[in-house]
Formats: sequence, structure tokens, C-alpha cells
Amino acid sequence: MTVLKTDPLHFSSAVARILPSADVDPGAQVGHDSVVWHLAQIREGAVLGPGCTIGRGAYIGPDVVLGRNCKVQNYALVYEPARLADGVFIGPAAVLTNDEFPRAVNTDGSLKSADDWVEVGVTIGTGASIGARAVCIAPVTIGAWATVAAGAVVTRDVPDHAIVVGVPARQVGWVGEAGRPLEAHGPGWRCPATGQLYRETESGLERS
Repeated sequence: MTVLKTDPLHFSSAVARILPSADVDPGAQVGHDSVVWHLAQIREGAVLGPGCTIGRGAYIGPDVVLGRNCKVQNYALVYEPARLADGVFIGPAAVLTNDEFPRAVNTDGSLKSADDWVEVGVTIGTGASIGARAVCIAPVTIGAWATVAAGAVVTRDVPDHAIVVGVPARQVGWVGEAGRPLEAHGPGWRCPATGQLYRETESGLERS
């Protein structure tokens, strides 16, 4: 891992930039041009692709994998074994869980250890966004370019390009790659930002 621990005013595009108060395990891999801000923690075995930004106080668990150009905002918690594709946005204080049946102790009252439960992860597709304080309850898959609204609690898989809101989260529309909700346009949908047209199929939303 090639990193540069430096002050906030210095930057080198050839290496990752890690602020002095961040805690990055030597066994983690941080891609070039990535930035890890104050008090963030990157655990052993985690892999961050190039161009990622990890905000203040964020947590990236052991063996979590992030693609290129992901943004994990302040105090977000990404627990193992989460898998994030390229260009994923995780909003401030969002949580990706990893325990389907959480308990601190076993039925005999003994403290649970790593051998007493099975980790399950959240998988997030290319370009998807998870809003501030949203919670994704593993195991779920968030489709490519989908948007999870702030404060939503996701308990089931989210299709590509879907917008989901609420507790539990439910789909209320479609969203384009520019992040803008799609508008009805004839028999299909249109992105107001790019003009891209989409159509609904049995398998979900596709470009026209």
C-alpha cells in the first residue's frame, strides 16, 4: 500500500492521502488518489479502489471491498463483508449491517465470539447512492444507479434505477444515472438532466 500521511493542505496525486488521525491497518489496500479523512478507520484486508474518499469518522470493516471513485461520507459505517461497485455514494451516518440475527450473548449467557454467528453483507451496484442515516439490513442488494432516500431502512433488494424511501423502504419511482428522478415521457421515462430515455421491462428499467 502506497500512502502519504500529511497535513490537510498537501496532496500528491501519485499516492493515497491519509490524514494523520486516520487509522489504516497495514493489511488494507488503499488505491491511488484516494483520500482518508480525520478519525476514519480502515480495517485489515479492506480494499479501496483508486479515487475513493472516506470521510471523517467513517468505518470500513475487514475485507470490505470498494470499487473506484466511491464516496463514504462522515461517520458512515460499512461492515464486512460489504461489496461496493464503482462510483457508489454512502451518505453521512449511513449504516450497512452484517448480522441477520444480532445478539451480544449466546443462549447460555456467554459472550458471542466471531465463531458464534455468520456474517452477511450488503452488495451495492455501480453508481448507486445511499442517503444520510439510511440503514441497509444485510443481506440485501442495492441495484446499479438506485437511490436510497435519507433515513430509509432497506430490508429487501432494490432494483437498478429504483428510488426507495421510508421504513421499511418502498419504491416510489425511478432515477437516472445523473441522480435525478425520471419523468414520465410517453410510454416510458426521461431523465430531465440528460434527456436519456428509459423503458420498463419485465426485468426492470432499461435504456431506450
